[in-house]
Amino acid sequence: MSHNPRKRFGQHFLRDHQVLAQIVEAIAPRADEALLEIGPGEGALTAAILSRIDQLSAIEIDRDLIPLLQKRFGNHLRLFAGDALRFDFSAIAPIQGLRIIGNLPYNISTPLIFHLMKVLPHICDMTFLLQREVVERLAAKPGTKAYGRLSVMVQYGCDAKALFTVSPSAFTPPPKVDSALIRLTPWRSVPYPANNERLFAQLVKQAFSQRRKTLKRVLKGEIDSTGFIQADIDPMRRAETLSVAEFVKLANEIRTRRG
Repeated sequence: MSHNPRKRFGQHFLRDHQVLAQIVEAIAPRADEALLEIGPGEGALTAAILSRIDQLSAIEIDRDLIPLLQKRFGNHLRLFAGDALRFDFSAIAPIQGLRIIGNLPYNISTPLIFHLMKVLPHICDMTFLLQREVVERLAAKPGTKAYGRLSVMVQYGCDAKALFTVSPSAFTPPPKVDSALIRLTPWRSVPYPANNERLFAQLVKQAFSQRRKTLKRVLKGEIDSTGFIQADIDPMRRAETLSVAEFVKLANEIRTRRG
């Protein structure tokens, strides 16, 4: 298969066979599972997965690649043409049944993950090859430079585990940065449930909007000193020091005080 990578789709095709084998081992696909690949591209990872199972679904935005993929994989690949950012993932799998994989374009990785967070009840796990910086943010711990809104929102819904890094030389064309593989596994029971998830999301966004300011300053008008005391959180702390559980406690206190 020959295709010129398109910059507007952020295409960097993975061609290192050793890395492909590592990814397949990390995914460990089984024939009785529903797997969906986002952005199969030229089909390198697709072929590696189909060497272990007989059937795979995929969504591809580049319509020039569709006939090439269909010709190469035939009935073994159930192919959807379209944009993953607008795709209804809940429509193709049973509850908690979908395993999603992909070498994601850097320019859509964060909005796509937020899109997928809306359908977590339908997802078993997600294994993505992403820009290493994004993986570091997804798996970051409180108090670290990489920790931010993305970390909190994803870790609220998923267990995030960075697996291994991949050098630019594994791709064609090679990107300017390292990549890394991450697995996101939705919690079957959220460890720290927010009473109002929309309020929780708004709070996290506001808290990190001015991350160098203290919570007292950045959340002024949302919660007072008594509220901080009830939530057992020092108002002089900054957002980057709060765990997911502490953000939930703060959001739940605001919800309670609003009645």
